[in-house]
Amino acid sequence: MIDVGQLGRSAMGRIGTIIGVVALVILLFWSVVSVPAGHVAVITLFGKVSERMLSEGIHLINPLSAVHEMSVRTQEFKETASVPSSEGLMMTLDTSLLLRLDAKRAADVYQKIGLNYVTVVVEPMLRSAIRDITAKHSANALYTGGREEVQQKIQEMLFKELGDRGIFVENVLLRDVQLPAMLKTSIEQKQQAEQESLRMSFILQK
Repeated sequence: MIDVGQLGRSAMGRIGTIIGVVALVILLFWSVVSVPAGHVAVITLFGKVSERMLSEGIHLINPLSAVHEMSVRTQEFKETASVPSSEGLMMTLDTSLLLRLDAKRAADVYQKIGLNYVTVVVEPMLRSAIRDITAKHSANALYTGGREEVQQKIQEMLFKELGDRGIFVENVLLRDVQLPAMLKTSIEQKQQAEQESLRMSFILQK
């Protein structure tokens, strides 16, 4: 004679086992995190930022935690700005800023600035640095040999300001300097006259 009660208990036991296995699989699925190459992950639990950060690869975490990926690869930020020279003339500068996030300070950047740190901090600081430095140089210097000096000073200013916030500045490049047409023509004519004068002086010495 079949014991219906025993069969029922056995079936319930199997169902309980299946539910337990499914729950365990789901728990493991939520606990496993894969961080892609060139990124780090900041962990938060109920809004609190953890000191533990995840590097590239697969990790086990608290399933209740939230993971926020941040790139540590080199990024290029381009800026086109109208800025004054020391004479008060307006010029247009095309600038490229190469930067990357300091992986060791990713949690601090996330906590104090957020994932959009480029928009919040980098963009306004780059604009401010460009205006501060170019205002101390003449238009002629920016158009000719003084460009490298301006570029270096902008880089030094940003290296300190952004470096203190966990953002490493690799390089600043002035791609193009556009002057008012009349001023540009005047500078080119002056350079041409100086070169012609040097050439004639050399001929007379010969």
